Amino acid sequence: MNWKLLHSVIVGAIMSLPAMAQPQADRGSFGDYLDNLKKESLAAGIPKTTVESAFAQLKLFKKAIASDKSQPESQHTLETYLPRVVPEWKVEQARSLFKQHREELTAIGEKYGVQPRFIVALWGVESNFGALMGSYPVLSVTASLAYEGRREAFFKKEFLAALKIMAQENIPFEELKGSWAGAMGQTQFMPTSYLAYAQDGDGDGKKDIWSNPSDAFASAAYFLQQAGWQASETWGRQVQVPSSLDMSLVGLETKKPFSAWQALGVRRYDGKDLPNRDDMQVSVLMPDGQRGRKYLVYDNYRALMNWNRSDYFGISVTYLSERIKYPAID
Repeated sequence: MNWKLLHSVIVGAIMSLPAMAQPQADRGSFGDYLDNLKKESLAAGIPKTTVESAFAQLKLFKKAIASDKSQPESQHTLETYLPRVVPEWKVEQARSLFKQHREELTAIGEKYGVQPRFIVALWGVESNFGALMGSYPVLSVTASLAYEGRREAFFKKEFLAALKIMAQENIPFEELKGSWAGAMGQTQFMPTSYLAYAQDGDGDGKKDIWSNPSDAFASAAYFLQQAGWQASETWGRQVQVPSSLDMSLVGLETKKPFSAWQALGVRRYDGKDLPNRDDMQVSVLMPDGQRGRKYLVYDNYRALMNWNRSDYFGISVTYLSERIKYPAID
């Protein structure tokens, strides 16, 4: 499995970062930049002890600046991408872990209104069930990417959020680790997402998305809940779409009831009629155009897009969730 490919797609899609250049000469040295960033950190109310401790350990990570160069989605279709991201061994592992954690996942799913299979699917796609979380110092890479300047405001906000995490959760600098872009833990949350959505899943008083699966499960579920997830609905389905369909209707921007898509010639993947219900507004997606896979997606898919605005990511998660669901796990 090419984990560098997968991680580049996921993190790149989350932030839609362009290819990054080297710092411009007029930005001054990294040390000068940190002097100003330190003042901003103190002005933001970060405790002085936290600021002093963190800034004494910050380093420029040129590798983080250079990491966002490939665009894997332009090099693959879902036919080649899905087998890489969701190979059979991952399906088997997902089903095994679902069974192992079923009681806990059921309780968390009921609390937050999210079906457990989607929690496990996110866990698997984001971090390979906690095996691929990244080992970069989050504060250094976010400071480095802010200094680079292409997305300074974004990464400065993430840097300040990471400082708040360090202070609030009493996490040492060296333990606050993540991807080259600062995505952290088994959920690969950016620091701002951690502050907004991290949960204490097992009631031990900590929000440890790095080494505690319970906290990771609860955090993922809470994120989806807050994004509008509905436990009574699923995500969507693969369908057949006639070549005559107006391509301007394709995309999340267009919502229609099943009957409207039925009238336009859209059918279930097996050729049968669409569901006979008009209480949902659904959209047609074609991530690879007319020659690729076609989907009807529902509001839960829209909620998932708040996690990562990449259809390749969304389809990967939902595909794994279906493989967890069928056949039923004893």
